[in-house]
Amino acid sequence: MKDNQVYVIKKDGTREEFNVQKVIVAVNKSAYRALVKFTQNDFDYICKFVEEKVKEMNLTEIQISQMHNIVEGALEKVNPIVAKSYRDYRNYKQDFVQMLDEVYKKSQSIMYIGDKENSNTDSALVSTKRSLIFNQLNKELYQKFFMTTEEIQACRDGYIYVHDMSSRRDTMNCCLFDVKSVLTGGFEMGNLWYNEPKTLEVAFDVIGDIVLSAASQQYGGFTVPCADILLEPYAEKSYDKYIKKYNEMGVRKEVAEEEAWKDVKKEFEQGFQGWEYKFNTVASSRGDYPFITVTIGTGTGKFAQMASICMLNVRRKGQGKKECKKPVLFPKIVFLYDENLHGPGKDLEEVFEAGVQCSSKSMYPDWLSLTGKGYVPSIYKEYGEIISPMGCRAFLSPWFREGGMYPKGKEDCPVFVGRFNIGVVSLHLPMIYAKAKQENKDFYEVLDYYLNLIRQLHIRTYAYLGEMRASTNPLAYCEGGFYGGHLSLHDKIKPLLKSATSSFGITALNELQQLHNQKSLVEDGKFALEVLEHINKKINEFKEEDGNLYAIYATPAENLCGLQIKQFRKKYGIIENVSDREYVSNGFHCHVTENITPIEKQDLEYRFWELSNGGKIQYVKYPIDYNLEAIRTLIRRAMDMGFYEGVNMSLAYCDDCGYQQLEMDVCPNCGSKNLTKIDRMNGYLSYSRVKGDTRLNEAKMAEIAERKSM
Repeated sequence: MKDNQVYVIKKDGTREEFNVQKVIVAVNKSAYRALVKFTQNDFDYICKFVEEKVKEMNLTEIQISQMHNIVEGALEKVNPIVAKSYRDYRNYKQDFVQMLDEVYKKSQSIMYIGDKENSNTDSALVSTKRSLIFNQLNKELYQKFFMTTEEIQACRDGYIYVHDMSSRRDTMNCCLFDVKSVLTGGFEMGNLWYNEPKTLEVAFDVIGDIVLSAASQQYGGFTVPCADILLEPYAEKSYDKYIKKYNEMGVRKEVAEEEAWKDVKKEFEQGFQGWEYKFNTVASSRGDYPFITVTIGTGTGKFAQMASICMLNVRRKGQGKKECKKPVLFPKIVFLYDENLHGPGKDLEEVFEAGVQCSSKSMYPDWLSLTGKGYVPSIYKEYGEIISPMGCRAFLSPWFREGGMYPKGKEDCPVFVGRFNIGVVSLHLPMIYAKAKQENKDFYEVLDYYLNLIRQLHIRTYAYLGEMRASTNPLAYCEGGFYGGHLSLHDKIKPLLKSATSSFGITALNELQQLHNQKSLVEDGKFALEVLEHINKKINEFKEEDGNLYAIYATPAENLCGLQIKQFRKKYGIIENVSDREYVSNGFHCHVTENITPIEKQDLEYRFWELSNGGKIQYVKYPIDYNLEAIRTLIRRAMDMGFYEGVNMSLAYCDDCGYQQLEMDVCPNCGSKNLTKIDRMNGYLSYSRVKGDTRLNEAKMAEIAERKSM
């Protein structure tokens, strides 16, 4: 060590010679951030102040924190504003150290334990681990730079939950992607030009590429609406190609038509099988298997009917080794039910029967009523427009081509295909109720505070996303995948957001009712209904004032069902029938332990149905072993009521001998525990066991174990 040389001990323990010029560099940065310019006299004063203080300390080693205090003292003398900038930057760096420490701890957990927040991600894979670690960093950045202190506090306490924090700054949520618009006339993807397909086989391949590419640029559900009608023209092209081939071979007309028909059917079967392989094995750049939904059933043409029946038959038969076939999870299939097409004796009753057979073996399709009662059927009956669900349950609010939120005239009609959602923030209603009681405040006053908090988050999200460029998702914003999506690469996407919805999520209405008067939704439900009506009223007011399409969403709480219990217990303890189990109820559903019949469950949940039009599904558990008549009867009843209905069973398959039945933990045929089990997660299916292991979190597994009515 040199005589009289002072060394600064850095944060990492290393030593560095004291050099006052480094002080000048640091304070200059702080001055720049505060929009202040120091004079040479200022710099001279700061240097002299720091050197004298260091000399007075008479030390050979000084900690970096001590040096910072000296510099702050100098800046307070010269310019307090710059002193604050310097101090804030120090705190800012400390915040980042803490943030990165959280990311590191989460990354270690992901690397060595895994992650079960989303059952569609396989955290054993390296690519998924990378994505999950990035998501954790993005989540921290979202909280740091996007959220206010009030919002962060509300989230940490558990009164609200911002879904998908890791993605909300980058892109939009679930959508009804307009594949037809992209395909028509050809399109560009990845700097390559794709001509419009000339055969059904090529159409399947190209649509698969479009879906995987576009779905990876968003989060949430990705729906291909009316896939039977989408594929019909390409089936006709294939049919004409086969007819031409057989004619050139000199085959008789009748034989040529019969063989061409078989060939097209084979293309459909192989095409749907290809989709099932692709969508269940090729993870997106997000690290998960994209949540892909297709809707079918209303196409009346011969090839559209063939498309629907073939898709349903392929799903029903399953994939895998010959002796161990089982249904896949994606794409989720939704059957669009029109009483005038699918009712007894109607033209498409055969398509309906294929759907019943498929539901009895694979739980899909789910069933959406177009001609019953309520919001979705009313739009279909008045305008002929189908509102397909986005992902597992999200529905879009109407947006009229000319008038926007409201029709401009009698000829104005709504548009749904090509539109999307920009995110969901959910309320924790039991916690909000408990807070109001504890603080002797009016419940609705406290509820309105959190509703407004969510509202402000949505307003900023619209503004933030509007600054994104079309180049962030070319298929959607430039090639017509989204409504109005024919922008140039460098255009901002703000014009497309006017028709996008944003959602206020609700969970645990059953627990809210229990907290209010110790009764379940089966026993009462009046207060829960009153609360949901109040939320609808407030959201409609926000919608009018802000000009945004807000929607109310019965949240599919996967990881959230357990998180909300932990949050409630931390603040308000364990309360019987509210927080004494490991999970909360989903949306407005009756508690899964209720010993009620499927018909009773349909009737009890019907009162909440039209108050959650931004996202909902109704499902009942079928305890009978593949009783087709019971399934058929309950589906038709649900369709008359206007439901979006799920058939719910627990499917189990032995991976060693191929034996299958509705419920088993040990194979009765060979004694193996090496099973694959498929259960309904919420509005969608997931593996509750894969070769004996589960992808679901503990809270959801606890719920599944107690199910009686779901």
